[in-house]
Amino acid sequence: MKKIEIYTKGYCPYCRRAKELLELKGVEFIEYDVGADPGKEAEMRRRSGRQTVPEIFADDELLGGCDDLFQLEERGELDARLGLAGE
Repeated sequence: MKKIEIYTKGYCPYCRRAKELLELKGVEFIEYDVGADPGKEAEMRRRSGRQTVPEIFADDELLGGCDDLFQLEERGELDARLGLAGE
Protein backbone atom coordinates (compact mmCIF):
# COMPACT_ATOMS: atom_id res chain seq x y z
CA MET A 1 0.00 0.00 0.00
CA LYS A 2 1.16 3.50 -0.73
CA LYS A 3 1.98 6.19 1.81
CA ILE A 4 -1.08 8.47 1.87
CA GLU A 5 -0.80 12.00 3.26
CA ILE A 6 -3.59 14.54 3.61
CA TYR A 7 -3.26 18.21 4.55
CA THR A 8 -6.38 19.48 6.33
CA LYS A 9 -7.93 22.16 8.50
CA GLY A 10 -10.21 21.15 11.36
CA TYR A 11 -13.27 23.14 10.28
CA CYS A 12 -13.11 22.13 6.60
CA PRO A 13 -16.11 20.08 5.36
CA TYR A 14 -14.20 19.05 2.22
CA CYS A 15 -11.41 17.66 4.40
CA ARG A 16 -13.96 15.61 6.33
CA ARG A 17 -15.47 14.22 3.11
CA ALA A 18 -12.05 13.29 1.71
CA LYS A 19 -11.04 11.55 4.96
CA GLU A 20 -14.36 9.69 5.06
CA LEU A 21 -13.76 8.36 1.53
CA LEU A 22 -10.25 7.24 2.43
CA GLU A 23 -11.58 5.56 5.58
CA LEU A 24 -14.31 3.78 3.55
CA LYS A 25 -11.53 2.47 1.32
CA GLY A 26 -9.73 1.17 4.41
CA VAL A 27 -6.72 3.35 3.69
CA GLU A 28 -4.43 4.46 6.48
CA PHE A 29 -3.25 8.03 6.08
CA ILE A 30 -1.11 10.62 7.75
CA GLU A 31 -3.01 13.82 8.47
CA TYR A 32 -1.35 17.21 8.78
CA ASP A 33 -3.53 19.96 10.29
CA VAL A 34 -2.19 23.05 8.54
CA GLY A 35 -4.49 25.27 10.60
CA ALA A 36 -2.41 24.40 13.64
CA ASP A 37 0.98 24.28 11.93
CA PRO A 38 2.07 27.14 9.62
CA GLY A 39 5.18 25.15 8.67
CA LYS A 40 3.03 22.30 7.36
CA GLU A 41 0.88 24.80 5.45
CA ALA A 42 4.00 26.16 3.73
CA GLU A 43 5.09 22.59 2.98
CA MET A 44 1.66 21.80 1.48
CA ARG A 45 1.77 24.87 -0.76
CA ARG A 46 5.29 24.01 -1.92
CA ARG A 47 4.44 20.38 -2.65
CA SER A 48 1.07 20.95 -4.31
CA GLY A 49 1.41 24.41 -5.82
CA ARG A 50 -2.06 25.05 -4.40
CA GLN A 51 -3.39 26.96 -1.41
CA THR A 52 -6.61 25.14 -0.57
CA VAL A 53 -7.26 22.14 1.67
CA PRO A 54 -7.44 19.25 1.52
CA GLU A 55 -4.43 18.28 -0.55
CA ILE A 56 -3.91 14.53 -0.83
CA PHE A 57 -0.72 12.71 -1.82
CA ALA A 58 -0.05 9.04 -2.55
CA ASP A 59 3.67 8.21 -2.42
CA ASP A 60 4.47 11.90 -3.02
CA GLU A 61 2.18 12.05 -6.08
CA LEU A 62 -0.47 14.78 -5.81
CA LEU A 63 -3.95 13.31 -6.14
CA GLY A 64 -5.50 16.73 -5.55
CA GLY A 65 -8.30 17.89 -3.32
CA CYS A 66 -11.66 16.49 -2.29
CA ASP A 67 -13.34 16.95 -5.68
CA ASP A 68 -10.35 15.39 -7.42
CA LEU A 69 -10.50 12.38 -5.10
CA PHE A 70 -14.20 11.81 -5.80
CA GLN A 71 -13.64 12.22 -9.56
CA LEU A 72 -10.95 9.53 -9.43
CA GLU A 73 -13.41 7.30 -7.58
CA GLU A 74 -16.17 7.94 -10.15
CA ARG A 75 -13.79 7.04 -12.99
CA GLY A 76 -12.73 3.85 -11.20
CA GLU A 77 -9.14 5.05 -10.88
CA LEU A 78 -8.88 5.78 -7.16
CA ASP A 79 -8.05 2.26 -5.95
CA ALA A 80 -5.04 2.02 -8.26
CA ARG A 81 -3.84 5.49 -7.32
CA LEU A 82 -4.07 4.55 -3.63
CA GLY A 83 -2.23 1.28 -4.21
CA LEU A 84 -5.30 -0.87 -3.55
CA ALA A 85 -5.66 -2.39 -7.02
CA GLY A 86 -5.22 -6.12 -7.05
CA GLU A 87 -5.54 -6.57 -3.29
